[in-house]
Order: sequence, then structure tokens, then C-alpha cells
Amino acid sequence: MKRSRFTEEQIIGILKENQAGLGAKELCRKHGISDATFYIWRSKFGVMDVSDASRLKAFEVENAKPKKLLAGQMMDVSTLKKMPGKTSEAWCAASRRGPLPGRRSGKAGSAERRGHDTEGISAAAGLRPGRH
Repeated sequence: MKRSRFTEEQIIGILKENQAGLGAKELCRKHGISDATFYIWRSKFGVMDVSDASRLKAFEVENAKPKKLLAGQMMDVSTLKKMPGKTSEAWCAASRRGPLPGRRSGKAGSAERRGHDTEGISAAAGLRPGRH
């Protein structure tokens, strides 16, 4: 973004001159700005004081960080959705259906649901039966 030649304080000072009675054309000539710039400033900073402008700047800076994070996350999601193959299809399907089979969700595991014996595996892993 292009940096302005004028700070917010200077812009508000110019607008205060206009409110004091100087015409817009005279102010534009005096400060070397275009009419369009003056009216844009007036729409943005019209009724502000210097403290209001500094507070606005602080809010803009504060809001820039979450916007960047959100944009990055949205790009990551769109990239994953565009990836060809089973990876993106499985990822999209998992987000719609819930956890994939074999993942622990507090319920019985996939081997236990199918009736397979998990006793030997538990003992080999040092786990107590039924507490996986």
C-alpha cells in the first residue's frame, strides 16, 4: 500500500482549516493535493480528532493480524481441496462424516467392532485387556 505524504494529524489539521472557513479549492492548492484526495480524507476523517485517528490506526493494525491468519488458512484449505487423488477425497469425506475408521474416538476400535481378538496385541503392548 502506498504511504501517504501526510500523517493523520496533518490530514485532520487540513480538515479543521476547512471547517474554520477556508474553501476546499484553496486548501488543495495550498497543500498540493487534489480535490478528490481532499474529499476522500473528509469522508474518512471528517469528524475525528487526533486521538480518534490514532485509535483507528491501532484498530487497523490489530485487525491485520487475524486477517492474515485467516487468509493463510483459507489458502491451505483450498489447496488441499484442489489436490488430486485419494488424499483430498479422504480428507473431504472425513470432514463430512467424522473420524476415519481406525482412529480412536472413545468407542470400540475397528478390530473390536469386527470381532477380532485383540487380547494378544494388548498383552504384547503391555496394556490391560479392554483398556486400549
